[in-house]
Amino acid sequence: MWAGKKVFITGINGFIGGNLAKQLVLNGADITGLQRNQNLDSFLYFEQLNHHLKIVHGDLCDQSFVERVLAEGQFDVCFHLAAQVEVGVAITNPYTTFEANIRGTYTLLDAIRRLNYPMKAIVVASSDKSYGSYPPEMMPYREDYPLRPRYPYDTSKACADLIAQSYANDIFQLPIVITRFSNIFGPGQLNFSALVPDLIRSALGHTSFTPRGNGTSIRDFIFSEDVILLYTTIAERLAQEPIRFRGNIYNAGTGEPRTVKEVVDLIFGLIGSPTELEQIQQKMGKAKTSGEIDVQYMDYQSVERDFQWRPTTEFNDGIEKTIRWYRNYFQSKTVMAR
Repeated sequence: MWAGKKVFITGINGFIGGNLAKQLVLNGADITGLQRNQNLDSFLYFEQLNHHLKIVHGDLCDQSFVERVLAEGQFDVCFHLAAQVEVGVAITNPYTTFEANIRGTYTLLDAIRRLNYPMKAIVVASSDKSYGSYPPEMMPYREDYPLRPRYPYDTSKACADLIAQSYANDIFQLPIVITRFSNIFGPGQLNFSALVPDLIRSALGHTSFTPRGNGTSIRDFIFSEDVILLYTTIAERLAQEPIRFRGNIYNAGTGEPRTVKEVVDLIFGLIGSPTELEQIQQKMGKAKTSGEIDVQYMDYQSVERDFQWRPTTEFNDGIEKTIRWYRNYFQSKTVMAR
């Protein structure tokens, strides 16, 4: 499927964008990635993937720029991964979050709608947070649950989902699938506001971990390699059977929720200081979480049924692989600083 195919990835300089690009390079795809700012401290550049693909710089909200890139690219597949992903940033600055996540989505999709060539597959990356808060007895989230977000980030993703569905309807018929995955972790996640990289960085002695809550929040963590396989599988099948899959929403997680405290204990148990772990546990006992959902997790029934996919990486194995990558990353940074 991928050899010689022209692929457009928005947000290519992000964690998932870089990992997806790495796999597609191996698969022989001809990749163009959009990035707004040239951040050299990213998975894409650390792995030197920039030498194997084309990068265009610009704002996804700039309609004429996006139209020009798409017209020139003649792309077969688009992965829309670009987003403002930090919950804390969304709380302090909802406007820029809404601009990036909502306006960015409809600018891209409307430009695709007006293309003079048919794009075969468009995968829009959403989030489990689109669903908003449901009681624990209603977990895991189901694809047919009504969206009821309360906080800015969650609302931005829910709006983008509805917009994407409107472009996949029987009027415009764009071959769009929307994905809502649980918390993704793995090599190259350099957004240290995320739990796993923040913990690993602290446990390796580079910072001190500051809990954002009491550790009782429940989350589901899925390894990046499993996610990349699912993304490529969905795009392949969507290109082959657009009428069957167009407009569908797919959840994916492991179906094995765990508390934040469990994740803290595991990572510090593997590589951290017992004394620091005790200090973190004391801080968690006093911390209060605000602006976040208490319980979130996913299963993978729908994607297993339609794509014969299931997660294959055990959580502990994924954490150990991720720790190895960060050891190498921080060692390389130290050498470069000398």
